[in-house]
Amino acid sequence: MAAVRVEEVLAAAEEQEAEKRRSVVVEKELELEFDLGNLLALDRNPPPAAGLRGAGPQREAQLLALARDNTQLLVAQLWELPAERAGGAGGPLVARLPEPTFRLPREKPPPRPKPPTRWEQFARLKGIRRRKRTSLVWDEQAKEWRRRWGYRRAGGDPARAWLAEVPAGADPEEDQFARLRREKRERVARNELNRLRNLARAHRAGAAVPAAPLHPTGHQSKEELSHVARVARVSTASLGRFQPRLPKEPAEPPSRSGGRKRRFEPLLGNLAAERSRQLELLKDMGSKKPVLDITRAVNKQLRQEEAEAAAAKGKKQSQRGKRGRRQQRAGRSSRKSGARRQQQQRPAGSGGGKRKKA
Repeated sequence: MAAVRVEEVLAAAEEQEAEKRRSVVVEKELELEFDLGNLLALDRNPPPAAGLRGAGPQREAQLLALARDNTQLLVAQLWELPAERAGGAGGPLVARLPEPTFRLPREKPPPRPKPPTRWEQFARLKGIRRRKRTSLVWDEQAKEWRRRWGYRRAGGDPARAWLAEVPAGADPEEDQFARLRREKRERVARNELNRLRNLARAHRAGAAVPAAPLHPTGHQSKEELSHVARVARVSTASLGRFQPRLPKEPAEPPSRSGGRKRRFEPLLGNLAAERSRQLELLKDMGSKKPVLDITRAVNKQLRQEEAEAAAAKGKKQSQRGKRGRRQQRAGRSSRKSGARRQQQQRPAGSGGGKRKKA
């Protein structure tokens, strides 16, 4: 068995201790800037240029070591924050982060405000203010607190009551329960139609994008100039098919949509976006609720109402025409019967008839 020197054991122990100390202690020439609200650390120290040249395992090791040291400094700053136990004494130890100092840019633009509905416009015009009311009211019949509207509301549904009051001036033979059910169906259909109209109006308002200025400003970019040229080309009756082309313009004239109608995604691209699209497609296929096209539904309802109004108007005109033709036929038949009676009243020797030859 080989003898182990004391100097080697001490050197190994010192190296082990230095490695442990290096895992928690990081020395930097310039102090890092921290934004603990965003969990952000800014390192302004220049990286070693010799280790980052080229691509290889040495470069990857240098970048990994740099990221590890900066993360260690950020974690050390987090441990200096005041901490508390979440959910009692046995809960995890959490730290309250301060307010962020850096304003990070948004990935997407802020959402546009929703356009007001017809009722909101009317309320704003008339000065009607919304008063907050409690959702529960006392029901005298059930002797308990119930909802103001909806299922099991206070007072119950009048269409399902066992007794219905006949209004003054109403037909006593009319079924009041059927009338209440019919009025409820009409209210539900009217509210649904108004909801679809509001959604269609909001969809049209959200899809409307202000057009770019077409007047020359002196510092227009290439995209603006191409947009202006495309708009000027498709403004003709032939959509620019017979217009003379510019020197470097493509042979096929652009469409009104700017060539965005037939758009194909690249075969090799963003896999996360493709995965999200496929998941949305599977979600729509597995959902029992049908996908509703708001604009198409509203347009269909409007066309149906216009067709019904036109059919009712045509039916009234046809009834008026039939009444007039019936009166004309009645007048003709009365004239014919009068002429027939006059012929019967004439004497036999009158010269009104034809003479026979001898």
